[in-house]
Amino acid sequence: MSWAADEFRDLDLGDKRREARAVLLAERLADKPTASLPGACSGWAETQGAYRLFRQETFDWLDLLEPHRVCTAQRMAAQPVVLCLQDTTELDFNGQQIEGLGPLNYEAQRGMYLHPTLAVSPAREPLGVLDAWMWAREPKAADGTRGGEKESTRWVEGYTRVAELAEQMEHTRLIYVGDRESDMLELMVRAHDSGHAADYLLRSQHDRALPDGKKLWGEVLASASLGEVRFVLPPTKTRKSRPVRQQLRAKRVTLSDRRGGQLEVTCVIATEVNAPAGETPIEWRLLTNRDVKDFAAAAELVDWYRARWEIELFFLVLKQGCRVEALQLSTIGRIEKALVLFMIVAWRIARLMRLGRTCPDLDAALLFSPQEWQAAYI
Repeated sequence: MSWAADEFRDLDLGDKRREARAVLLAERLADKPTASLPGACSGWAETQGAYRLFRQETFDWLDLLEPHRVCTAQRMAAQPVVLCLQDTTELDFNGQQIEGLGPLNYEAQRGMYLHPTLAVSPAREPLGVLDAWMWAREPKAADGTRGGEKESTRWVEGYTRVAELAEQMEHTRLIYVGDRESDMLELMVRAHDSGHAADYLLRSQHDRALPDGKKLWGEVLASASLGEVRFVLPPTKTRKSRPVRQQLRAKRVTLSDRRGGQLEVTCVIATEVNAPAGETPIEWRLLTNRDVKDFAAAAELVDWYRARWEIELFFLVLKQGCRVEALQLSTIGRIEKALVLFMIVAWRIARLMRLGRTCPDLDAALLFSPQEWQAAYI
């Protein structure tokens, strides 16, 4: 059985031929992720079948994602801890005639937004895509306002879905991990109300006032250092890779929940010491519901936050490896269905990349069909 047949074994699109076409298309896209849709397909008949699949209106993109989501949950259940990483990326389709697109950060650009939840192990192995939000912004009105649902609600909804899944996983602890945009009191209140079914680890962007009038970050920085961590910072387009040494501080504080009650949270601040000349020191301010009693607990949280890099790699594979911004489909609904297949392909590529680095002696038969690994060997 091929990897796609296994991953989509519970696919239900209402027609066996349609389901077989989706599995075959996933295999083709995985074999040639950088190719165009016609280039990935084997002949014009397959290409026409792919376009028909995306045009089909008897199912939506959630139906395509569901079997992968189920497989992802099964892989998660085998782990004691799973990090659920969320982030948003914009997809630039500027210049293409695609119905339903909206403005991006620059109002004149046309495209859409993707906000997935990627599950990874603390060892950084990508386990799969749990869910996603895809949308196009409405244009700004004459007064500068923009209609549509508040984009920030996706972070709260994202935590809620992770918490609901956590209640089904008796032996796996789920940690919801988000960047600065996720620092919302509403999310922390939702977590509190759920009994912290899933933990959260958020990068703080608001220096909140404490009940005694002091400020959050200053209160934490005034506490004693718990110790130091060292790691290598990965490169980005604007930054070279370099070693980093950070001092860790943590403090349990109380915040107002703005409804007459209080929330207990822990703020961990990781501050770089002796940063190279000309480099901005790396400082992370993190909020979590977890109690941090010692250096080991603080260092673990910093390590988990560093795993957020995996979703950046996922986006890199999706946009540069799979070249999804080159898709030429006529409506955003068809783009969404194609994106689901490409997200699953991107997850598989990212997983193979990670396992290749961390487990170079892993038996190829665990990840590839005999036809795949034998062809590569020959």
